[in-house]
Amino acid sequence: MSGYCFLSPGCFNGWELFLANLFKAQPPVDLLPGVQDVVSQPERARSTSLWQIVRFALVGALNTTIDLITLNILLWRVPTHDANLLLFYNSIAYLLGAVNSFGLNKYWTFKHKPAITGGELLRFAIVNSIGILCNDGIIWSVASILRTLIANNLLWADASKGCAIVGTAVVSYAGMRLWVFTKPQEETGRAHEELKGLAGNNTMTSSNIHETRLEANGTKMITQHSLSVIMPAHNEEAAIAATVHGVVNTLKAWAPDFEVIVVNDGSKDRTRSIVEEIAASDAHVRLINHPVNQGYGAALVSGFEAITKDLVFFMDSDGQFDIADLERFFPFIDEYDAVLGYRIDRQDTWVRKLNARGWKMLVRLVFGLRVRDIDCAFKLYRAKFFYEHRLETRGAMINTEVLYKFTRAGYTYTQLGVHHLPRHGGRATGAKPAVIARAFREMFTYARKWRREEREKQAAVQEKQCESK
Repeated sequence: MSGYCFLSPGCFNGWELFLANLFKAQPPVDLLPGVQDVVSQPERARSTSLWQIVRFALVGALNTTIDLITLNILLWRVPTHDANLLLFYNSIAYLLGAVNSFGLNKYWTFKHKPAITGGELLRFAIVNSIGILCNDGIIWSVASILRTLIANNLLWADASKGCAIVGTAVVSYAGMRLWVFTKPQEETGRAHEELKGLAGNNTMTSSNIHETRLEANGTKMITQHSLSVIMPAHNEEAAIAATVHGVVNTLKAWAPDFEVIVVNDGSKDRTRSIVEEIAASDAHVRLINHPVNQGYGAALVSGFEAITKDLVFFMDSDGQFDIADLERFFPFIDEYDAVLGYRIDRQDTWVRKLNARGWKMLVRLVFGLRVRDIDCAFKLYRAKFFYEHRLETRGAMINTEVLYKFTRAGYTYTQLGVHHLPRHGGRATGAKPAVIARAFREMFTYARKWRREEREKQAAVQEKQCESK
């Protein structure tokens, strides 16, 4: 594995794509405002605020660097020990840092996507004017005190400036977060109403959502779409019967037309025979059998190739997901091309959680995919995508491939939290060295391949445009 990654041409092209996506702005993904916060709003709010502060601090560090360099250049070119002239130098340095601050804080720190408006610029100018006044007030006060204590003019100026930076940062962050880079009122109100309506339909609030069942209000949401359900299975005899029966019985009350496709991926236990017995007595259930284990991706691909309905949903067969969570997905599939689940409280070992976090970060950097839980096996898609696109990976890269091609084709998605239950039987195989090695091998192989295909496609489009002219 190490020889492949560091020596093959695929590796160099993979890292080329890595760097390209690291510095390239990704096209925005259509996420429903606030929906992904329905399940764990307090936890996500804390996490968002923490990372927002970290980003603000990094931008602040860069602004401070620009600020200090400018100030020291002015002091070097025109030396002074006068507090009033230092005040003038400081204002110039602060303004240069403010220009950099606006762009980075708008688009990176606060993720404020709307175009720049006059009102936004005015609010930013007011906040920065207040910041300059605070900065100048602090630096003048401290400089006057330190003038008799520090003889070196550069050390005196930088010490005064450091004290001013701390006080100004608090004022600046509060102003930008609470006033400058805020969502338009109509967008915030719309998101609030969507959350309120969703919570009302399910008789849940943020405080009791983990304890209240989705069907607590006694009503069922029936979809008019036909539905294909894919369930990969590998040595799941302990849970497969209960899981399949649960899915079938639940969907009978929801969908007028559905099929459950169980893909037995080379199981060595009784998984195949159990599913065969269920399929013999229930026409909704179909079995696809792999004589030998081919991998999670291969099992999903076999299911995708066998679908016959309008929607495609896939879920693991190990009993760690609750099919009842799918009820909340149906209202959004008419507005979006997919609804992606993410695990609220993942019931896995810390090793698997650590591996998943590292994998998600790598996928984000290499492919530019910003999905909360990319490998969560609880996703609902419109089937059109699978009818039109051929899938190439056969291992743990499958979810990454689907979403990469999905977003590149212009499809949209939103995300919803789902429950994740403890495993009652079988054994997880995702952390096996062979599975991990295969995932990395496929990542760099196909990163190179897809990058080359994109270049060829762009070249063909440019050539066609030139010919048309």
